[in-house]
Amino acid sequence: MQIITERLIITAFNPENYKKVSETYSIRKHIVNYLDNLKEDPELLGWGAWFVTLADNNQVIGDIGFKGKPDNQGIVEVGFGIIPEMHNKGIATESVGAIIEWALSSRKAKKIVAECLIDNIPSIKVLEKLKMTRTGIENGMINWELPSDHHR
Repeated sequence: MQIITERLIITAFNPENYKKVSETYSIRKHIVNYLDNLKEDPELLGWGAWFVTLADNNQVIGDIGFKGKPDNQGIVEVGFGIIPEMHNKGIATESVGAIIEWALSSRKAKKIVAECLIDNIPSIKVLEKLKMTRTGIENGMINWELPSDHHR
């Protein structure tokens, strides 16, 4: 499962590609947990971790994704992490925007939500560029949502 944008190749993690990616990219615990859960539920594919690769040199520069399948109201939470040397280049906005479009086009997701630390300026900028709106602050985190009537 892959999405290609202007500069990026965004690929859903699976047991086959995980080992190759782990040779050059630090695999965090949430990715391992997702792969374990994917073995139990193949329908999770796409609703967990994706890795972001630069199209011009195949360098893995981050991981993004969803924190599980949409709930019974069609709400799904998105998250992202891009390596520091790729910040301020529009990579997070481009990659997260692409998987949001994928999720909404699946018809399973009706609303995208996110959260970030109140002082995480780069993430705040990304979420604003993606046209997400702040819905509140809780435990030092800003909550965000993409209105369900949002169409790019």
